[in-house]
Amino acid sequence: MRRSVLVAAVLLLLVVGAAIVDVWPRVRRAEMPERFGFGTPATTEEIRRADTEVTPDGRGLPHDSGSVTKGESIYRLRCSGCHGVTGTEGPFDHLVGRESGDSFNFGRDPNFLAKRTIGNYWPYATTLYDYINRAMPFDAPGSLSSKEVYSVVAYLLYRNQILPGNAIISDRTLPLVRMPARRRFVVDDRGGGRMVR
Repeated sequence: MRRSVLVAAVLLLLVVGAAIVDVWPRVRRAEMPERFGFGTPATTEEIRRADTEVTPDGRGLPHDSGSVTKGESIYRLRCSGCHGVTGTEGPFDHLVGRESGDSFNFGRDPNFLAKRTIGNYWPYATTLYDYINRAMPFDAPGSLSSKEVYSVVAYLLYRNQILPGNAIISDRTLPLVRMPARRRFVVDDRGGGRMVR
């Protein structure tokens, strides 16, 4: 007797549940306004500022320059709160660090994933500029001028032992910087279908 009551209760729940699932989307659609009214249309100037792209070969870099010295002060003011005073403390991603020799253990050593720093893992200095320009600082992305972005990039490359301390980088010199991990990344030239590389 108890078993038949339990089965009946379960069946009743399934029927009621199916009815709710069937009705709920229609109820939700009826409640949705045609427009939410959030935000404002983007101006031509806002679109122009956001429509930036820097490619690995440097196309799209603005005509400007920055120095390691200037980059250090900008980094301390705008970046160190998230990445640490030296770029090695965090609490967010560590930016500074180089493994000695020709080590590139990301696929073999799970502990190495924490060491994906600019010096160990980033393939192009130009796309480092692009990322910082678009997404940093975290609390105000896109707020740095091109001179400030160049300076922060120069400082981070210096801290990762890629540039000397007196370096000045620009739209002409940044594409010439050879990142230690560049040859570890390859162009995806697969043609589609079942191809393993």
